[in-house]
Amino acid sequence: MDIFDAIKTRRSIGKVKDQPVPKEYIEKILESGTYAPNHHRTNPWRFFVLTGEGRNRFGEHLSSVTKLSMKEPLSEEDIQKLEKTKKKPLRAPVIIAVGVEPNDGQKIIREEEVAAVNAAVQNMLLAAHALGLGAVWRTGAICYHEKMKDFFQLSSNGEMAGFIYLGFPEVNPTDLKKQHFNEVTQWIN
Repeated sequence: MDIFDAIKTRRSIGKVKDQPVPKEYIEKILESGTYAPNHHRTNPWRFFVLTGEGRNRFGEHLSSVTKLSMKEPLSEEDIQKLEKTKKKPLRAPVIIAVGVEPNDGQKIIREEEVAAVNAAVQNMLLAAHALGLGAVWRTGAICYHEKMKDFFQLSSNGEMAGFIYLGFPEVNPTDLKKQHFNEVTQWIN
């Protein structure tokens, strides 16, 4: 697949089949992430591949973190929300959780470490697309909650960058009209 076609045709696909993804595909996606640019070659990314029962444990954790913001006694609506949250990781057969472990060297700038991991995620999304997989990068407030560090055993300086849900697409992506680059570009001569 031509790189320009890959960039223009990649879409977030949240509806995927409950069909196993070959380990070789997952490994290619992970490897693609490690080719992202990063200053001083610090490799600040951390990848956590969740499959099978790992997705259920993650769902339990998401539910327990969500519950922290609820008042006791729980309402029926709260209980339903917790059950729905618990099942979110089951929407895809594979989830790659991506974390940032910034290095603390004297020349290291934290924002550059985070930017490098975001670039890794983009590489991974493009690799998934090239392999014929559907993928969506999910974040939200829960992603950045302190308790996520505990689940993925990140350091106190670490943080999550998001969760890539992967699988074979259940839907065909629609065409997307993007803003023309001229609308957001200034040429400075």
